[in-house]
Amino acid sequence: MRLRGAFTALVTPFRAGDVDLDALRALVERQIVGGVQGLVPCGTTGESATLDPGEHAAVVGAVVEQARGRVPVLAGVGTSDTRRTVALAERARGLGVDGLLVACPAYNRPTQAGLEAHFRALAAAVPLPTMLYDVPARTGVALELETLARLADVPSIVALKEASGNVVRAQRVLARLGERFDVFAGDDALALSIMALGGAGVVSVTANLLPDAVARVADAMRAGDLPSARAAHLRLLPLHEAMFVETNPGPIKAMMADAKLLHPEVRLPLVWPSDESLALARAALAQAVGS
Repeated sequence: MRLRGAFTALVTPFRAGDVDLDALRALVERQIVGGVQGLVPCGTTGESATLDPGEHAAVVGAVVEQARGRVPVLAGVGTSDTRRTVALAERARGLGVDGLLVACPAYNRPTQAGLEAHFRALAAAVPLPTMLYDVPARTGVALELETLARLADVPSIVALKEASGNVVRAQRVLARLGERFDVFAGDDALALSIMALGGAGVVSVTANLLPDAVARVADAMRAGDLPSARAAHLRLLPLHEAMFVETNPGPIKAMMADAKLLHPEVRLPLVWPSDESLALARAALAQAVGS
């Protein structure tokens, strides 16, 4: 399975403490109409750490049903417990997902041997196409290049979401492993750089709000039109940066709430962005759509 283009790291809409499945289905439809090439529910942006197993299944099931096979759906199943990760993956497979997104286990900080064993155990139990997710700022541990090289031999491991924030690291991964699996930018602000180096696409936060604009960058890169991709990306850059002025997904949810796409709600321990952060994000959005 080859993955290409702009994938949206979907937010999870809430209303009065519950998952808002109607808003989620509308969001999925808007993404597909906007031209994204894939959907990723229940990742970090989807506040997966706050979802109980029933909510996780409800979110994944709603996304699969609404997508109706038009784009691939990769369910986020990363946890700090290998058994729980496998259980979530098995349930997601039963719901009809096309693949999995799996982050390094957070907090318990396994060694490289532990990381490798974790991902191999998942691949053995649920051999769906899998995108590894390396985000050391969130998890406290990074996948080293040699570990990635060994995991690239696992048939079901087909992609990497590279979210180290280090372009040199991304270059090393692409130079060593770019022919063995697809490398996606995990930071919107680095999407153009990573795709220009041979990356397959981006797993985007900003696409929740502007799917067509993010897809336009990825489509232009896939077509070999670097000038158009660069111009479109640079228009979005201030917005990409503003989406992380506070912890994701607070800022993106705030902009989506302004657009009446969801109810203004995140789950504790996250809180709604400050007035100063909202002003910055709104100004960045005005600049992006007004350029």
